Amino acid sequence: MSNNQIRVRFAPSPTGDLHLGGARTALFSWAFARHNNGIFLLRIEDTDLQRSTKKAVESIMEGITWLGLIPDETPVYQTNRMERYKEVLQKMLTDGSAYYCYSSPEEIESMRELARKNFLKPKYNGLWRPEKGKQLPEVPKGRNPTIRFKAPQHGVTKWNDIVKGEIIFPNEELDDLIIARSDGTPTYNFCVAVDDWDMRISHVLRGDDHVNNTPKQINILNAMGANIPQYGHIPMILASDGEKLSKRHGAVSVLEYKKLGYLPEAMVNYLSRLGWSHKNDEIFSREELVKWFELKNLSKSSAQWDQKKLNWVNSHYIKNTSSIDLSKMIYQDILEKNIDFNKANLQGIIELFKDRANTLLDLVDSIMIFYLEPTVESLKQINKEDKNILKLFLAEIENIEWQLDNIDMSIKKIINDNNISMKELATPLRIALTGSTKTPSLNKILIVMNKDSVINRIHIAIKTNN
Repeated sequence: MSNNQIRVRFAPSPTGDLHLGGARTALFSWAFARHNNGIFLLRIEDTDLQRSTKKAVESIMEGITWLGLIPDETPVYQTNRMERYKEVLQKMLTDGSAYYCYSSPEEIESMRELARKNFLKPKYNGLWRPEKGKQLPEVPKGRNPTIRFKAPQHGVTKWNDIVKGEIIFPNEELDDLIIARSDGTPTYNFCVAVDDWDMRISHVLRGDDHVNNTPKQINILNAMGANIPQYGHIPMILASDGEKLSKRHGAVSVLEYKKLGYLPEAMVNYLSRLGWSHKNDEIFSREELVKWFELKNLSKSSAQWDQKKLNWVNSHYIKNTSSIDLSKMIYQDILEKNIDFNKANLQGIIELFKDRANTLLDLVDSIMIFYLEPTVESLKQINKEDKNILKLFLAEIENIEWQLDNIDMSIKKIINDNNISMKELATPLRIALTGSTKTPSLNKILIVMNKDSVINRIHIAIKTNN
C-alpha cells in the first residue's frame, strides 16, 4: 500500500444503538473513502468496560450493515489492544513525554477549585510534572499513580480543519491529561491517538463535539513521532425545533427507522443530504453519492432533521422498488398480523398501494383491507338506499367473467340504467369492500380482491343493521 492512500475510520463507542449522527459520520467516511479508492475502517472503542455492551456492539454492526457501509478490513476492538497501549505508555514514560502523577482525586479537585477562585482555567497544576531542576514531592505510600501526558505549555496547537477552517488552541489552556488511570487502564484520547497511528489513518471525519479532543490527540501523536491525520469536524444534526436531536423528537436510532419501515437506500440518500450537497440534487443513488462526494461540499452549519422530507425520500424509493422485492420486505410483517392471506395475489395488491406509502408499515396497513373484512361499525355508514345500489351491483356482476373490461362495463351499465352518479355507486361499494371511502381505483380493487371475496363482502354489508 502506498503511503498516501486514504484511510478513514468510523469509531463508535458501544454504549447504545447506532444513532443518526453516528450513522451520518460513518456514511461520510465511507463515501469519502470510496470516492478516493481508499480504505474504510471500523474501530469499536470499547475501553469503557462499565458502559460498553455486547448488545450495543451487535446493534452498531447491524446498523452499518443495513446501511451497506461494510468496512474493508476486520474491525478493530480496543479491548484487544491493551498490550499495545501498555507498550506505548512505557515508551512515553521512558522518553519523558509522560510521567507518573500521585495526586489523589481530592487533591486534583482542590487544585481546580483554587484556580477557579483566582479566575483561572480549572486544571491540574503540574505538581508531579518533572522539569529540569525541579524537586518532586515524596511519593505517597500505597497510592497507585496515574500516568499523565506532558503537554506543551507554550505556543499553540493548530490544524486546518476540513470543515471549519483553521482552528487554534493556545497550549497554555491545555491540561496534562491523564492517559492511564491508577488501575493501569488507558484513557480515551490516548487510545484514539495510538489507534489512528497504528491504523495509518489519513483523515478523521467526526462530529464537532470532538473539536476539544483534537489538540490533545495531535500533541500525543506528535510526542509519539506519528503522522497527523487531517481532521474534519461536522456540525451536529438538530431537530426541527433547533434543539439537539433526542428521543423526545422521535426515533434517533438507525435500527428504529429500519423497524418503522424505511429503506436503507432512502436513509443513505437522506442522511447524506444532512450536511453535504451536490448542486440541487435531492434523489440520487449510492453510486452517484460515491461519484460526487467531495469534502469541500460539507456544510459548516448544522443540519436540521426533517421527518416529512425523509418520508418523501422513502416514498420515492418504495414507489421505485419492484412489487416482487417489496413483497419479500413486508412478508414477515404480514405474518406477524396472524391472518390468513393469499400470498399469490400479494404483489398485485402491493402494486395498488406502493405509490401511496411513506413507509413499509404504511404499505402493510394499507393492504390489510384485502385480508381483514370491514368492521361492523364502518359498515353502518351504508344506508338503505346504498344497500339497494349494492344489490343492483351484485345482480350485474353475478354472471360476468372476472376481468377488468367486464367490471368497467358493469359499473357503467349500472350508472346509466339507474341514472345514478359514479359517486353514488362507488362510495357504498368502497365501504362494503374496505371499510373506507379512501382507496385506490375502484375497478383495480375489485379485480385484485377476486369475485368471491367481493360478493361475500357485499352480502355482509347488505345484511348489517344500521
